[in-house]
Amino acid sequence: QVQLVESGGGSVQAGGTLTLSCTASGFPDKRYLNNKLSMAWFRQAPGKEERERVACIEDDGTTEYRESVQGRFTIFKNNTKNMVILQMNSLRPEDTAMYYCASDALCWILPDKYNYWGQGTQVTVSS
Repeated sequence: QVQLVESGGGSVQAGGTLTLSCTASGFPDKRYLNNKLSMAWFRQAPGKEERERVACIEDDGTTEYRESVQGRFTIFKNNTKNMVILQMNSLRPEDTAMYYCASDALCWILPDKYNYWGQGTQVTVSS
Protein backbone atom coordinates (compact mmCIF):
# COMPACT_ATOMS: atom_id res chain seq x y z
CA GLN A 1 0.00 0.00 0.00
CA VAL A 2 1.37 3.37 -1.04
CA GLN A 3 1.96 5.84 1.75
CA LEU A 4 3.17 9.44 1.61
CA VAL A 5 3.83 10.96 5.02
CA GLU A 6 4.57 14.68 5.37
CA SER A 7 6.34 16.38 8.25
CA GLY A 8 7.95 19.68 9.07
CA GLY A 9 5.05 22.12 9.06
CA GLY A 10 4.64 24.77 11.72
CA SER A 11 4.24 28.45 12.46
CA VAL A 12 6.81 31.09 11.59
CA GLN A 13 6.98 34.82 11.15
CA ALA A 14 7.25 36.41 7.74
CA GLY A 15 10.76 36.07 6.39
CA GLY A 16 11.30 32.82 8.23
CA THR A 17 12.22 29.35 7.00
CA LEU A 18 10.59 25.94 7.12
CA THR A 19 11.58 22.59 5.67
CA LEU A 20 8.91 20.09 4.70
CA SER A 21 9.67 16.42 4.19
CA CYS A 22 7.67 13.70 2.50
CA THR A 23 8.62 10.07 2.98
CA ALA A 24 7.30 7.60 0.45
CA SER A 25 6.79 3.88 0.90
CA GLY A 26 4.95 0.96 -0.65
CA PHE A 27 5.14 2.07 -4.26
CA PRO A 28 4.27 -0.63 -6.77
CA ASP A 29 6.66 -1.69 -9.45
CA LYS A 30 7.58 1.46 -11.40
CA ARG A 31 6.49 -0.23 -14.61
CA TYR A 32 2.97 0.74 -13.56
CA LEU A 33 4.12 4.36 -13.63
CA ASN A 34 5.79 4.05 -17.03
CA ASN A 35 9.07 3.61 -15.16
CA LYS A 36 8.88 7.15 -13.85
CA LEU A 37 8.10 8.59 -10.45
CA SER A 38 7.66 12.31 -9.93
CA MET A 39 7.02 14.00 -6.59
CA ALA A 40 5.14 17.25 -6.07
CA TRP A 41 4.11 19.63 -3.31
CA PHE A 42 0.67 21.20 -3.43
CA ARG A 43 -0.98 23.62 -1.05
CA GLN A 44 -4.52 24.59 -0.20
CA ALA A 45 -5.00 27.98 1.40
CA PRO A 46 -7.77 28.68 3.94
CA GLY A 47 -11.09 29.30 2.22
CA LYS A 48 -9.90 28.06 -1.16
CA GLU A 49 -11.39 24.98 -2.74
CA GLU A 50 -8.56 24.03 -5.03
CA ARG A 51 -5.07 22.87 -4.37
CA GLU A 52 -2.31 24.60 -6.28
CA ARG A 53 0.96 23.04 -7.25
CA VAL A 54 3.93 24.67 -5.54
CA ALA A 55 6.81 22.61 -6.87
CA CYS A 56 7.53 19.32 -8.55
CA ILE A 57 10.57 17.18 -9.26
CA GLU A 58 10.55 14.64 -12.04
CA ASP A 59 12.20 11.26 -12.10
CA ASP A 60 15.24 12.68 -13.91
CA GLY A 61 15.63 15.52 -11.40
CA THR A 62 14.01 18.26 -13.48
CA THR A 63 12.22 20.75 -11.25
CA GLU A 64 9.24 23.04 -11.78
CA TYR A 65 8.04 25.84 -9.51
CA ARG A 66 5.03 28.03 -9.14
CA GLU A 67 5.98 31.56 -10.12
CA SER A 68 5.17 33.04 -6.72
CA VAL A 69 7.67 30.73 -4.97
CA GLN A 70 10.42 30.81 -7.59
CA GLY A 71 13.69 31.75 -5.93
CA ARG A 72 12.34 31.18 -2.41
CA PHE A 73 11.45 27.47 -2.41
CA THR A 74 13.64 24.55 -3.41
CA ILE A 75 12.53 20.99 -4.02
CA PHE A 76 14.96 18.10 -3.98
CA LYS A 77 15.03 14.35 -3.44
CA ASN A 78 16.91 12.04 -1.13
CA ASN A 79 16.57 8.79 -3.06
CA THR A 80 18.32 6.77 -0.37
CA LYS A 81 15.60 7.67 2.11
CA ASN A 82 12.75 7.74 -0.46
CA MET A 83 12.17 11.32 0.57
CA VAL A 84 11.31 14.57 -1.16
CA ILE A 85 12.05 17.82 0.61
CA LEU A 86 10.69 21.32 0.16
CA GLN A 87 12.97 24.01 1.56
CA MET A 88 10.96 27.21 2.04
CA ASN A 89 12.80 30.48 2.62
CA SER A 90 11.59 34.06 2.91
CA LEU A 91 8.12 32.90 3.82
CA ARG A 92 5.20 35.27 3.38
CA PRO A 93 1.76 35.33 5.01
CA GLU A 94 0.26 34.32 1.66
CA ASP A 95 2.21 31.05 1.88
CA THR A 96 -0.07 30.01 4.73
CA ALA A 97 -1.80 26.78 3.72
CA MET A 98 -2.04 23.07 4.22
CA TYR A 99 0.80 21.54 2.23
CA TYR A 100 0.40 18.15 0.60
CA CYS A 101 2.86 15.75 -0.96
CA ALA A 102 1.70 14.00 -4.12
CA SER A 103 3.17 11.55 -6.56
CA ASP A 104 2.61 10.19 -10.03
CA ALA A 105 4.56 9.35 -13.14
CA LEU A 106 4.84 12.95 -14.37
CA CYS A 107 4.77 16.48 -12.98
CA TRP A 108 1.15 17.25 -13.73
CA ILE A 109 -0.09 20.74 -12.95
CA LEU A 110 -3.62 19.68 -12.01
CA PRO A 111 -4.14 17.85 -8.71
CA ASP A 112 -6.69 15.45 -10.20
CA LYS A 113 -3.92 13.83 -12.23
CA TYR A 114 -2.07 12.57 -9.17
CA ASN A 115 -2.85 9.11 -7.86
CA TYR A 116 -1.02 9.27 -4.55
CA TRP A 117 -1.40 11.84 -1.76
CA GLY A 118 -0.25 12.43 1.77
CA GLN A 119 -2.43 13.71 4.60
CA GLY A 120 -0.93 17.19 4.65
CA THR A 121 1.03 19.38 7.03
CA GLN A 122 0.01 22.89 8.10
CA VAL A 123 2.20 25.91 7.42
CA THR A 124 1.26 29.22 9.04
CA VAL A 125 3.16 32.43 8.36
CA SER A 126 2.35 35.46 10.47
CA SER A 127 3.09 39.05 9.51
